[in-house]
Amino acid sequence: MLDLKMIRQNPEAVKSGIKKKGRDPKLIDNILVLDKEYRELLVNVEELKSLKNKASDEIAKSPKDQRQKLIDTMQDVTKKEKNLEEKMKKVKEELDAMMIELPNPPLESVPEGKNENENKVIKTVGEKPSFDFKPLDHMALGERLNLIDIENASKTSGTRFYYLKNEAVLLEFALVQFVIGKLIKKGFSPIIPPVLVQEKAMFGTGFFPADRNEIYHVNPRSETNPDGDDLFLVGTAEVPLCMLHYDSILANEKLPLRYAGFSTCFRREAGSYGKDTKGILRVHQFDKIEMFSFCDPKKSEKEHELILSLEEEIMKELGFHYQVVLICGGDLGAPAAKKYDIEVWLPGQQRYRELTSCSNCTDFQARRSNIRYKTAKGNEILHTLNGTACAIGRTLIAILENYQNKDGTVTVPEVLRSYVGKEKIN
Repeated sequence: MLDLKMIRQNPEAVKSGIKKKGRDPKLIDNILVLDKEYRELLVNVEELKSLKNKASDEIAKSPKDQRQKLIDTMQDVTKKEKNLEEKMKKVKEELDAMMIELPNPPLESVPEGKNENENKVIKTVGEKPSFDFKPLDHMALGERLNLIDIENASKTSGTRFYYLKNEAVLLEFALVQFVIGKLIKKGFSPIIPPVLVQEKAMFGTGFFPADRNEIYHVNPRSETNPDGDDLFLVGTAEVPLCMLHYDSILANEKLPLRYAGFSTCFRREAGSYGKDTKGILRVHQFDKIEMFSFCDPKKSEKEHELILSLEEEIMKELGFHYQVVLICGGDLGAPAAKKYDIEVWLPGQQRYRELTSCSNCTDFQARRSNIRYKTAKGNEILHTLNGTACAIGRTLIAILENYQNKDGTVTVPEVLRSYVGKEKIN
C-alpha cells in the first residue's frame, strides 16, 4: 500500500509511476477526490461532536424549562452526526478499496516497457556450451535416466505435476545443502516457514488482490462452511518470510535482517493454458530457496545489488551461461519497485529461461504489513527485498541440459559432487 500523504504531496510522480506499470493515472485523481471528501466529513463530524459536548454542559446548567429545547437540538445534532458517520464510512471503504489496488511505483532506474518483450539485458556471463551431438531436453534425459516421472504423476494429481526420482532427488538435496550453506556464510538465517497462510498474509505482501487467481484457496470459510480453515497455499516463501515480522518494530542496529527460506511452493498457473506444458518448467508444485531482507530504506538499493550478486555467484559456481535482465515497468508485479531476472541458457531448448529473480519492494509490503524500525525521529516504515536463491526444479533442468554427455549420462556439477556422492548419473 502506498503512503496517502505521499500521494497528496506528489500526485504527478505517483501518476507517472503507476502509468509505467500500465495502470490508469486517473486512479490517483479519484483517490484524491475521495480523500478530500473523507477529510471534510471528518472535520464536520468532529465539529458536531464538539457541539454535542458543549450542549451537554449547557443542559446540565440550564433551568428545567429550557432543557427540553436544548435536548431536542442535541438529538437533531446526533442524528446529523450519525448520517455523516455512515457517509464517512462508505467513503473510507471506497477509498481503501482504491488504495489497495495501487501497485508500487517503479524506481527511476526501471526502463519503460509494456511487457516481457521490452525487458533489458544488462549483462551476459560465460559462453554457451558446445556439443558434438544434438543435445536433448530435460524430459528426454529425465525419462532415459529414470529421474522424472510425469505419466504416473498425472494419474495421481493431474497435469503439471511430477515425481522426482533417484539421483534427481539427490541433486535436489545437494542444491539445498550447497545454497543454504553459502547463504548462512553470507549472514542469512535459515528458515523453514509454514506454507499455509491467512488471507492477511497475502494482502500484506501484495499478492492480493493482484494475483488472487494464482493462489490455491484451501477449505474456504462460508455460510455453508462456517468452520472452514480459510487458508492459502503460498506460491513463494516470500509471503511467510515477510510475515515473520508482521506488525512489529525492529531495532535499527539489527538491520538488515536476512533470511533464507526453504519451502514447497504452489501456483495455479491460471494464465498459462497451453504454455510450457512439456516437462517440469511450469508446474503447480515445486521447491525453492528464497532470500528475504528487511533493511534501512536508505540502503535498500545497495541491498538489492547484493542479493543479485549472490544469485550470480550461485549461477557461476554451478557453471551456467546466463544473462541478467532488468525488468521493464509493464512487466513488474504489484509489489516490486525494481526487479532483475537471471536467465540461464538451456541447450535442449536452445533458449534462455528464467532461473531466478530478485525484487526491491521498497516500503510497499512493510506498510501493508505494518513493519517498522526504530529511528531517532521515531518508528518508521522499513524496506523489504526478496530474491530466488534456487528454484530447485528449474535448476535441475539447467543441470541436466548443460551437463549432458554424448553417451546419455549427465555429469554432476563439481560443487555438488560431495553431496550427491558420484560424478556422473547413468
